[in-house]
Amino acid sequence: MDPNAGKRTLANKLSREELQAKLDAETFHRTTVSFYKYVIIENPQELRDALFAKWSQWECLGRIYVSREGINAQMNVPQHHWDAFDAFIHGLEYFHDVPFKLAVTDKTEGKSFLKLVVKVREQIVADGLQPEDYDVTDVGAHLTAKDWNEAIEKHDPVVVDMRNHYESEIGHFEGAVLPEAETFREELPMVLEKLKGQEDRKILLYCTGGIRCEKTSAYLKHHGFNDVNQLHGGIIDYARQIEEDKLPNKFHGINFVFDERLGEAISDEVISECHQCGQPSANHANCANKACNLLFIQCEECAEKHEACCTPQCVEVIHLSEEEQAEIRRKAKETKRFHRHTKVNLRNAFSEK
Repeated sequence: MDPNAGKRTLANKLSREELQAKLDAETFHRTTVSFYKYVIIENPQELRDALFAKWSQWECLGRIYVSREGINAQMNVPQHHWDAFDAFIHGLEYFHDVPFKLAVTDKTEGKSFLKLVVKVREQIVADGLQPEDYDVTDVGAHLTAKDWNEAIEKHDPVVVDMRNHYESEIGHFEGAVLPEAETFREELPMVLEKLKGQEDRKILLYCTGGIRCEKTSAYLKHHGFNDVNQLHGGIIDYARQIEEDKLPNKFHGINFVFDERLGEAISDEVISECHQCGQPSANHANCANKACNLLFIQCEECAEKHEACCTPQCVEVIHLSEEEQAEIRRKAKETKRFHRHTKVNLRNAFSEK
């Protein structure tokens, strides 16, 4: 008997094109939600399978990581299943008190993911830390949006953006330290070095939804920082709070998100520019050449002019036959490239052709 026979329904088998067509045909709306919690999970694989089975029944979509240290989820839920989803999550002992963070703006009308992916990982956020490097039960103070604003205004704090450089480029809090990091793993020691000698200052940490700050605050406290604070619920919940409580908005620009939207407006400002023409833009896109898939900022005019590609070489590739493109993708390196390495080249790529 095939030991995997009973598990074949616990993974998506459709192509991206089939998934997109299915999503486009839907007549109902979805709610985009994110949540996380650090909690000891005895059997991550068993929980993973239970979550996938239940969420598949409700046609939920998203990217969820489960590990022995907790859960990290970004997903969308059909609105007609929301009450059942809410009751199910908060009915689980592990997650009975987990707060949900709903999308601020959603130009995809909730269709922020194409498929449901639930994976078991060693960590819910890859950080490269060893157990002796931090104590996740000893974290910084969680600040509401009101407390956060007051801390910025009255206490001369060090505000630190705990996201990657391509996230902070399109939006950040005023006066924040913006590490030029591509991964959270790379950023932790970088931040520790930048803050050296400021152990007694008030430190304010923020990220998208709060999960990276949870680990960072424990890491900094372990290294002798005495007044570590983090924005409760991250930028996502900050936006909700300032709207509900009519508070001043100290965030400039767009909040980068890791789904089909790639960004949600927190203010009306555009603080970044197109990497090809230099005009104001905050539109992140992946190069249309799938063998490249470079993440970069491209305005609508350049997207049309350059066929959604980053360089002339990529334009040439997308006009090859599918068989030729498949061969190029097969040979391409699997490491994802980010625009920090090619931004200057992108500005002149087409003019130099």
